[in-house]
Amino acid sequence: MRLDCYKIHEWAPQIVPGQGRREWMDAFADRHPYRCLPLTMANCTGWEIICPVGLTIEWDGGMMEENIKITGDEEWPPVKNVADSHFRRGIVTFHTGHLFRTEPGWRVWTMGPPNEPKDGIYPLQGLVETEWLPFPFTMNWQMTRPGKVRFEKGEPFCFVTLVQDTKLEEIQPNLRMLADNPKLQEEFTVWSESRGDFNKRLANREAQAMKDRWQRHYMKGQKVSGGEAETHQTKRKLKEPKPVAKPLPGLGGS
Repeated sequence: MRLDCYKIHEWAPQIVPGQGRREWMDAFADRHPYRCLPLTMANCTGWEIICPVGLTIEWDGGMMEENIKITGDEEWPPVKNVADSHFRRGIVTFHTGHLFRTEPGWRVWTMGPPNEPKDGIYPLQGLVETEWLPFPFTMNWQMTRPGKVRFEKGEPFCFVTLVQDTKLEEIQPNLRMLADNPKLQEEFTVWSESRGDFNKRLANREAQAMKDRWQRHYMKGQKVSGGEAETHQTKRKLKEPKPVAKPLPGLGGS
């Protein structure tokens, strides 16, 4: 399984594995947002495309391209090769600098960095048919109000991950009552009672609860009723993109 990232030019932005850490999560005194494993796993389940130059984006609220001004901190690379106002209406278009190719059945989902709010601007998401596409896609951000927004050099402006989206059409969602699955209902009841008891002891400042501070069943991949998940993960380390000299057969190479 591979993801081919073809540089369109030498100064194409760097692509790196997604990072689990977030400044706003670090800012908590006890860093308790990191207790939410689904949050941190989402942060690093894909690759980041890094802004090669610091940018200041200013929008006056107008609907045309001239109503957005983008200024780079450095002369190189040229700002127009990094970002512009292609779609107008307060939308900023970043150029990824790469043409992506995936194996048949796999496509690229492109978005802003997960769980990384940015004041004044919102990342638009796209699902790209990269198994055949012979040209690059862009990453677009919608300004939410007139004003200025900063993208620092080294800050990710795009996050890409892979999906087998056509398989979703084969999935039949089924609506059921929990009572239809006695074993699952029993496990849920044990968890619910355990959580309620722990929160009550925590509210009463019971010594052991204050020491534990939170229950770690999901983090440990454990069921409250006993047993452990076989597929549980607490960390993800994606591969760094690496240079490849030879064309790859079947994926756009000659």
